[in-house]
Amino acid sequence: MTTERDKSHRGNASQFYVAGELCRRGYAAVVTLGNTPNTDILCSNRAGTKFVHIQVKTFVPGTKTCSVGLKAERAFGPNFFWVLAGIPAIGSSERFRYFIVPSADMAEHVAKTHGDWLITPGKSGQAHRDNPVRAVSIPPHSRPYHWSVEGYEDRWDLIDAVLVGNPPIALLKAANA
Repeated sequence: MTTERDKSHRGNASQFYVAGELCRRGYAAVVTLGNTPNTDILCSNRAGTKFVHIQVKTFVPGTKTCSVGLKAERAFGPNFFWVLAGIPAIGSSERFRYFIVPSADMAEHVAKTHGDWLITPGKSGQAHRDNPVRAVSIPPHSRPYHWSVEGYEDRWDLIDAVLVGNPPIALLKAANA
C-alpha cells in the first residue's frame, strides 16, 4: 500500500534521477529542494550561459496516467520543460521511463483536453465540475480527456537544443506563439 510518505520519497528520488541523467549528458543540474517556484531542477550548459527550468512529475511505470495539476496549463516559456519520470518500485522489472515535454506543448494539450472534458456531459448527463486535477496518459495507454505524451519519451534532444543553441522548429514555433 502506497502512503503519502512513499509518494513524497518517490517524488524526491525522481528529481535526483532526472538531475543525474542531465549530468550524465554533460550538463550542470541542481535540484532546487523546493526553493524555486515551479522549478524542481535548474540545468545549464557547462559554460553557464544557457539555462532551462524543469518541473518533474513522478509516476510508477505500468500505470496509465501521471498527475500534473493545474499549472500544466500554463506555458512558462521556451526554457521550461516538464519531465515525467517513471521510477520503478524496488524489485520491479520495469525500466526507468522519462518523457520530456516543452511547457508550451504541455499547456496547449492539457488545457484543450481538460476543456473538452468540462463541456462533455458526465455519465448521467450532468455537467462536470471544474477542479485542479489534471493528468496525462502514459503510453501505451490512452484515456479519454487525458492528453497522451506519446512521442516525448527520451526526448532529451529537446533540452539539448535549448542548451546547445539549435532549437527544433516546433520549439521555435511554441516560443513565438
